[in-house]
Amino acid sequence: MKILITGGAGYIGSHTCVELLNKNNELIIVDNLSNSKYEAIKRIKQISGKEVKFYHTDILNEIEMDIIFQENNIEAVIHFAGSKAVGESCQIPLEYYKNNVTGSIKLFQMMQKHNVKKLVFSSSATVYGLNDNVPFKEEFPLSATNPYGRTKLMIEEILRDLYSSDNFWQISLLRYFNPVGAHPSGLLGEDPQGIPNNLMPFISQVAVGKLEKLRIFGNDYPTKDGTGVRDYIHVVDLAKGHLKALEKLREGHGCQPYNLGSGEGNSVLEVIQAFEEASNKKIPYEIVERRAGDIATSFADPSKANSKLEWKTKKTLLEMCADSWNWQRKNPKRY
Repeated sequence: MKILITGGAGYIGSHTCVELLNKNNELIIVDNLSNSKYEAIKRIKQISGKEVKFYHTDILNEIEMDIIFQENNIEAVIHFAGSKAVGESCQIPLEYYKNNVTGSIKLFQMMQKHNVKKLVFSSSATVYGLNDNVPFKEEFPLSATNPYGRTKLMIEEILRDLYSSDNFWQISLLRYFNPVGAHPSGLLGEDPQGIPNNLMPFISQVAVGKLEKLRIFGNDYPTKDGTGVRDYIHVVDLAKGHLKALEKLREGHGCQPYNLGSGEGNSVLEVIQAFEEASNKKIPYEIVERRAGDIATSFADPSKANSKLEWKTKKTLLEMCADSWNWQRKNPKRY
């Protein structure tokens, strides 16, 4: 299958490209490299031993996107491209709405123009808002607490409306929980700019000596040890979920959401303990005040993806930490 991957040089996109190439798909990657590096494209080729077409452009660029669709007989799209930092989205909301919502609309219009109606969309568990009724199920009411989350929710609504208007579309909405880990080769991994927003790369940078200590936001939650509990999923397991979602689209039309998570929650202190075991490094930390908007516990009910997509996570928290550490120590200065 010939597949267009938007944001294919990013963290989840690059790992998904490797899994797609392992299954002999042809890839066309579009990325503006605003939050990623071309080095990731080279490493995708290195790991897979296969070539990909790469276009350094933005999905907002209608002229160039039109050329890409004209030049390639695209059969399906996996849409990762977008801005993704919650804190930053609160500071520059208009940029997030432009990049994520307007960019997505332009992409969907281009797909419609070229009669490409198979789509896997990279959504997020943020669409469940401040719901504290765990595990999260796909049929729960949806809401968002920040501009980033609202962009994901808006795009989901747009896609549901698009399917209602034309039921020849085949759409999977993949709601990720907390992707962590890296490719076992150590060639691909999470490569945040500046101080990381997410727990695992922050721990990794403390372990490698780049940051002094980890800050834990609150230890007074009603959880097993007082720290926040989240559903962590290895990025390779997550990437394989996209292949399963793509296979499902071949079966018929529809617009379906799927939770991609392990169905289990681990606390911040449990992640630290597992990382220390995997890396043989001590992770110093301090407890600071809770962050506004954080909930105590978040984890998925992945039963729909388990049954409908025939997908489930396989890698353990220890493996997630080991692969994160392998990536960090091999790439101390990023890509």
